[in-house]
Amino acid sequence: MKKKKWLLPIFASFMIFSGIGINETEAASPSHLTSTALSYIGAPYKYGGTSITSGIDCSAYTQLVFSKLGIHLDRTSKDQYQQGTKVAKNNLETGDLVFFNTSGRGISHVGIYIGSGKFVSATTSGGVAIDHINDPYYWGKRYVGAKRVANFSNVEVASVKAAAVDFNVYASRGEVALQLAESLGLDTSDTNSPFPDVKASSEYAGATVALNKIGAFVGDEEGKFNPASPITRGELAQVLIVAFNMKAQENVEQFIDVPTTHWAYNSVSILSSNKVTIGIGDGLYGVKDHVRLDHLGLFVERAETIE
Repeated sequence: MKKKKWLLPIFASFMIFSGIGINETEAASPSHLTSTALSYIGAPYKYGGTSITSGIDCSAYTQLVFSKLGIHLDRTSKDQYQQGTKVAKNNLETGDLVFFNTSGRGISHVGIYIGSGKFVSATTSGGVAIDHINDPYYWGKRYVGAKRVANFSNVEVASVKAAAVDFNVYASRGEVALQLAESLGLDTSDTNSPFPDVKASSEYAGATVALNKIGAFVGDEEGKFNPASPITRGELAQVLIVAFNMKAQENVEQFIDVPTTHWAYNSVSILSSNKVTIGIGDGLYGVKDHVRLDHLGLFVERAETIE
């Protein structure tokens, strides 16, 4: 119902083990869950719908996201509220289902908690979007409770050391923030960064704060921004579609390295359908490749032309 937002993913492979009440997911990190959930940002809403392209409702959306992780959810929000175990609001963790009474007749809406007081859900006015659980104007007054249907382990993902990457050639996350903030004309005067690894005196502080406010960058599972780390083309696709509020268009190009089952498929498809990318040749998008500075410039330049 508000601005569309996104959380930058960290990759992890996973296995699912079924249990009673709660599924134990080994090697499925909170970031994997959120990257899956947020890959559908912007999908249209349709009551009773189950399709990302033609329309999906809130419970079909949560069901879809969890199915990608091998976890079964019942079809309706009321039935999903009967699954898992209750969680106090002050103990919410990434991946918990959060429920609301939007109709005045009990459970009628469900979303996925992604940390920092935010959740993602399929909303009637904005499609799949991020909102704040304590929003005083709407969601805060309608919150009912939460259920934990799976435990996601915090998988350690080795960060790429700055020394291993030539940032005269490749774009750092900090550089991406600077270029996007400038392109979007964001107010960068606020340097009170929510990221522990970005001090107020950092050259990236204003840009990261501004982009965090619109949801383009939220941080990893430790809340860090990692300004000196590179960013992949798959990650950048998700950042760009949210930052520039891109909608899916027709004539999507299919890339060999981004099948329909890939976590970045929807983001790359939206990017492609808006002619922001044509891939790197030979039918490849280069989803795992680090973003080159010259390519970043092209991405941003093309995105700026979208109406």
